Amino acid sequence: MNFITLADTATKSTQQQGGWAYYLQLIIMFALIIGVFYFLMIRPQKKRQKEEEKMRNSLQIGDEIITIGGISGRVVSIKDDSIVLESPADHSKTRIMRWAIQSNTTAHEDDSAKAGKK
Repeated sequence: MNFITLADTATKSTQQQGGWAYYLQLIIMFALIIGVFYFLMIRPQKKRQKEEEKMRNSLQIGDEIITIGGISGRVVSIKDDSIVLESPADHSKTRIMRWAIQSNTTAHEDDSAKAGKK
């Protein structure tokens, strides 16, 4: 038997059953596709956003950071939604928004790692 014969047989059997089985299969397939999209695309993106937000909220004065635009500098002051950076070359200060921080290049020990060393 080839694929076309199997597909034709499946179509005829669903038509004989009144079509409810076909619609049930269709709903299950859509649910599976939505589930795959959630676990492969949406969930990892949300996890990444939470990690970035955690990094931005845990910034400290003296941290070396890189902005989304590629500007690097040391954190001098932290306000609610803005941060003042000092450039390493000419010590000029720039105010940036907290959401514009891409990465923190300063390594910090976690509280759990500190507790484990004691």
